[in-house]
Amino acid sequence: MSPEKIKVLTVDVSVLNLKSAAQAVLDSIKARRKGYVCVTGVHGIIEAQDDESFRNILNHAFLCTPDGVPLVWVGRAQYGKSEMGRVYGPDLMWELFKISDHQPIRHFFYGGKDGVADLLKDRLLQHFPSAIVAGTYCPPFRPLTADEEAELAHQVQDARPDIMWIGLSTPKQERFMAAYLDKLDTTLMIGVGAAFDFYAGLVPQAPVWIQKSGLEWLYRLTKEPKRLWNRYSRIVPRFLFLIT
Repeated sequence: MSPEKIKVLTVDVSVLNLKSAAQAVLDSIKARRKGYVCVTGVHGIIEAQDDESFRNILNHAFLCTPDGVPLVWVGRAQYGKSEMGRVYGPDLMWELFKISDHQPIRHFFYGGKDGVADLLKDRLLQHFPSAIVAGTYCPPFRPLTADEEAELAHQVQDARPDIMWIGLSTPKQERFMAAYLDKLDTTLMIGVGAAFDFYAGLVPQAPVWIQKSGLEWLYRLTKEPKRLWNRYSRIVPRFLFLIT
């Protein structure tokens, strides 16, 4: 059974914190209950306002975790959900790798630029040497061809992952999970976006105090202004307008 959800604008967001999110994932793996997890912040919420198909993907997720601190504030202030806490994609990945260092959970990495998934595998296994990374796949920056789909399905079938970590951008990763969950032999897909680049050592994470302040978007903007300026200049003012 999925955890309780609250409505943030038009999106159903799960009432979770890091500990309860990790437990929900473990329960799903144990029951072999297929699903996908959308790690969703303000960006995803705003994208969903104008895109019905994307909104439906978020609202049909097994978990739609409160990745952004503003979503936690909404849950606590508007719904009284004091137990809600941020479930940040990189933190969820780290937590589940800690657990899988002493439990037989099989992981598969899909996404990132050429070589990033393998670098991520190497870095995480340095920290969690008993974890099982059963495979990696670096997709092209376009839809997969029929041959590439078949190749991916074969690799996943051989790897038998419990979790496929999807490292694409929003909304691309959510669309991929919704389209491919039933085509691939995995229990869960979890979209974690920039976590691939963070843990591969390619992009720095914001300090913890900035993450907790709700200003991580500003930190990331200073690091990647050309890529992120258009996104944040559009979504931050609109979210503040709609949510108040």
